[in-house]
Amino acid sequence: MININAYNLKKEIAEDDPKKKLASSVFFIQIDTLIQNEFNKILRLNKNEKYAIALERSLKLYDKSIEIGDLYWISKISFELGNIYGKTNNPKESLKYYKKSLQNYNKQQEETEINLSKTEMAFRVLRIGSTYQKIAVALENELSTKYIDSAKLYYSKLENIPALNKQIEIFKASAFNNLSGIYETDSVYDKAEYYILKALKINEKYKNNLKIASTLNNLGNIYLSQNYFDKSKTIYLKAIQLIKNDDSSKAIRFKASLYFNLAWAMRNLKDYKAYDFQELYYEYEDTIREREFRGIIENIQSKYNFNTQKELFLEQEENKRLQDQQTFIIIGIISLVIIISLIYYLNFFKLKQKNLALKLEQTELLKNKELDKVKSEAKTRIINATMDGEESERKKIAETLHDSVSALLSSANLHLQATRKQFNGNTPLEIDKTQEIISEATYKIRDLSHTLVSSVLLKFGLNYAIRDIAEKYSNSSLKVDTEIKNVKRYHQNFEIKVYNITHEFINNILKHSKASNAIIKLKEENNELIISITDDGIGFDKTKINDKEGLGINQIDARIQMMKGTFHIESALNKGTNIFVKLPIVEKEKPNYASLVQ
Repeated sequence: MININAYNLKKEIAEDDPKKKLASSVFFIQIDTLIQNEFNKILRLNKNEKYAIALERSLKLYDKSIEIGDLYWISKISFELGNIYGKTNNPKESLKYYKKSLQNYNKQQEETEINLSKTEMAFRVLRIGSTYQKIAVALENELSTKYIDSAKLYYSKLENIPALNKQIEIFKASAFNNLSGIYETDSVYDKAEYYILKALKINEKYKNNLKIASTLNNLGNIYLSQNYFDKSKTIYLKAIQLIKNDDSSKAIRFKASLYFNLAWAMRNLKDYKAYDFQELYYEYEDTIREREFRGIIENIQSKYNFNTQKELFLEQEENKRLQDQQTFIIIGIISLVIIISLIYYLNFFKLKQKNLALKLEQTELLKNKELDKVKSEAKTRIINATMDGEESERKKIAETLHDSVSALLSSANLHLQATRKQFNGNTPLEIDKTQEIISEATYKIRDLSHTLVSSVLLKFGLNYAIRDIAEKYSNSSLKVDTEIKNVKRYHQNFEIKVYNITHEFINNILKHSKASNAIIKLKEENNELIISITDDGIGFDKTKINDKEGLGINQIDARIQMMKGTFHIESALNKGTNIFVKLPIVEKEKPNYASLVQ
């Protein structure tokens, strides 16, 4: 690391001495060169993904730039710190340094009165806007709206910067693309299409296939959200064609999104040529996948079972302590009453004894009623906590597998592909086998992530996810239909709970009902989501519902209670089953972005 403490000598150099002025200029040019050399090393470290070393050296150089008060270097180094934090998944720190970079850039403009590069300013504004948007995507609370508003503000600033050159136009295209994603998620489709077409025009002008493909993906999503399946299919196919031979990490990410969206469009068009073969492959792989990952799931379940038992034990201990305390107080009161009765009401002993017995009986009934209520509430909370934990853990594992493990496998495959070129056609057999193993592992991880949490639910919401359940479970013995009205996107956790409740009911129909037909009805009415599931199966005796543990009715009832909903079953032997659920809607607090943020 450079030593620039001597920079402070600047204040001691007399301005009226020409020789000292010349020496001062040479000295500061040398200091600037040293900083530039160190900064270039940091850039190389960052490029080679040595982020820990790059971060350490950047922070030291940033402190030195603050010490000497050089606004140019403060802005430049803080911008690179923003880049490093962004690449290491720390968006809030990234945002902090991007904003410092822009502040010092503007301050330099004011203090030096030099017309600084608008390109540098545009780049900083874009990074701040896109970082605000990425933070909003990651949040699950009311703050997400605040971050989205900030993102829109910075995109608006970038839109107002004059398009003086190609680079500024490309930055504008990225901002328009991101704005389109925001409006598409909020169902403001006219604005979403307006901005995405502006982005597409710029990207086509400069023939950047990767950015064109990303923009087309988001345009296809706008049409897909409006059920224009033919238009979206055409757009996705065009985008895939543009990058089909590009194996860069960005292209792989874009292709994954494009193929998923294309598959959904084709499924809705009843075009099974591509998508249903993929679904058939999933079915054959289910047994192998369950065997290979059973240990992971069992570990999760055992962890939550342990936590559940621990909570139950603590509840029981607390109830026992309260019960003992109540018993002691009651015994004391009873003893006192008996003594007083013996002294003052001996002649009326029999009558008082009868009244006392009645009081004791009433007290016991009330106590038992309260204890039953406490036990019931505790059981409900424990069941709900277990289900919440399992849902959260499944979602985390699915995201980790999809976002981290799959990315690492793709990177490993690319490195092997690069290594293959070094053998001039004589590639060792081990490299071929290794790539085959990596490909197989990638497919299995992708399949598992889709199994743990429905990707259709996360991406498109309950409307499409419930239809997907119906299609998957329909077969030659059972036909499952759907009737869905006025169902929009809700809070993601609420959607997951509703999906799991519905999924469990359909599982029960498959396992126990021997039905030929079933229908799932969903509708939003008076700020409530109403679920109705009916089958024409053998039904069951409602009076024995508590004995039917296999149905999981108690667990579902506990979940619905915690969601402040109502649950009712109508069933009788050989007369089918009707299930009715009402749940107060939990509105979404943040957009669930299907678009790619640039």
